Amino acid sequence: MNGLREIVDRFNGKRVVVFGDLVADVFVYGEIARISREAPVLILNHRETQVVPGGGANAIHNLWALGAHPIPIGLVGDDAEGRQLLQYFSSLGIDITGIAVAKAYRTPSKMRILAGAVHSQRQQIVRLDAGSPLRDDKLRTAMERKLKITLRDADALLVSDYGYALATPETVSRIRRNSLTATIDSRFSLMNFSNLTAATPNEPEVETALDISIGNDAKKLEWAGRTLLRKLKHQAVLITRGKDGMALFERGKKTTHIPIHGSDEVADVTGAGDTVIATFTLALAVGATYYEAAQLANYAGGIVVMKYGTRPVTHRELVEAVDGEAR
Repeated sequence: MNGLREIVDRFNGKRVVVFGDLVADVFVYGEIARISREAPVLILNHRETQVVPGGGANAIHNLWALGAHPIPIGLVGDDAEGRQLLQYFSSLGIDITGIAVAKAYRTPSKMRILAGAVHSQRQQIVRLDAGSPLRDDKLRTAMERKLKITLRDADALLVSDYGYALATPETVSRIRRNSLTATIDSRFSLMNFSNLTAATPNEPEVETALDISIGNDAKKLEWAGRTLLRKLKHQAVLITRGKDGMALFERGKKTTHIPIHGSDEVADVTGAGDTVIATFTLALAVGATYYEAAQLANYAGGIVVMKYGTRPVTHRELVEAVDGEAR
């Protein structure tokens, strides 16, 4: 555990470029007033609306909270959500010069409506998504040039692909230096991002990518992990499995199964994948082994799922988790 603590202590100031889809997570909170007479639906008294970084923007937020120096390369639209994301990052001191504002692009957003009684925990009742894939090739090319320049002084590259067509496999393969740690979190195109350092898919993403149902079958899990390693040509694949923890697959090594950190009574899994890849990538950037990085990512994942909404894990929280495990 002392080794893990030393790794976390080296996080400060590491330059991690985050290339990908910047999403606005919108939380609308209301208290239940009554049932509508117009339709069998709840009428809520609006109490609060929060806009926080989601998707790749959440990975950026987590890197900042862990003490790193994240460098965003991405897009927002000329809209309220885009302006709020830029303002949010600016208030944290995060450099936003790598984020382009495109008038013909709508900032991807995920609006969650949460309802509850006055003194109870509000529950999500519906989610409304907005945004469409980038279709401007000139803008994509301009972003690629900016990314290539930014990577010259980077300690690592984190690619966050939520399906909005900015972070394409072709772009990543053209700009990535083989010596640079590069990780990928791809919601829909996992199998298209090859020859990187590592991937951190969740189990449902793996099942979709390989057209397999894993469930509690250890042999299927082993086959899936080894198949991903072989086809993607990564050095490691970390599969997150919810209450079943994580499974780490490395070239030339036996599979390592890591039990979940903390309680399996999860409060909210929103944004947990972003927290995992941010922590995993940052640990690799400071020289951690894949197993050490996976352990720290597991701690961070266990912490964040006990929080409501899209929230990061802080450096202090991760240190306390590592120190607590050592006692």
